Amino acid sequence: MTRLRVVAQGGLCYCLAELDENERCGAERFQTRPDILVKDGARVVMVIDTKWKRLTRNTEDRKRGVVEADIYQMMAYARLYGSTRLTLLYPHHDELGESEGMLRQYTVAAGVERLTIATIDLSDPTSVEMRLRSLVGSEFPPSPRSSPTCKLLLLADGG
Repeated sequence: MTRLRVVAQGGLCYCLAELDENERCGAERFQTRPDILVKDGARVVMVIDTKWKRLTRNTEDRKRGVVEADIYQMMAYARLYGSTRLTLLYPHHDELGESEGMLRQYTVAAGVERLTIATIDLSDPTSVEMRLRSLVGSEFPPSPRSSPTCKLLLLADGG
């Protein structure tokens, strides 16, 4: 069984540390707080950052409303948390013309990281948890060596 746990608003790694005149690390600056970390033991296997912006359906806009700053933020999370799976999660809306879930996947240039752009419909709060489990589970398919009864277990963890 794969045991993954979810840590909301966790991590708290710093991006930078000041160097003193002897190049020793001093005060840390720019603390991060990803919205969701998916962990396997102590290892971060996925970083999910939620955005409260509306993606566009406009086919002329190849970025679909995703802004560069959000991409740079996810690349920083990949580096700081050592995760190769990254997801920007947006609210789903009917104007997208597609089902909720994964919309696009990208690979980070010159790297092994994979960034997923996904949406989730928030109109039915009673099933959001189940659909989030499904979204995360789709990023971690069972390996050919695992048993067919392999299950994904997500445990909510406040810290």
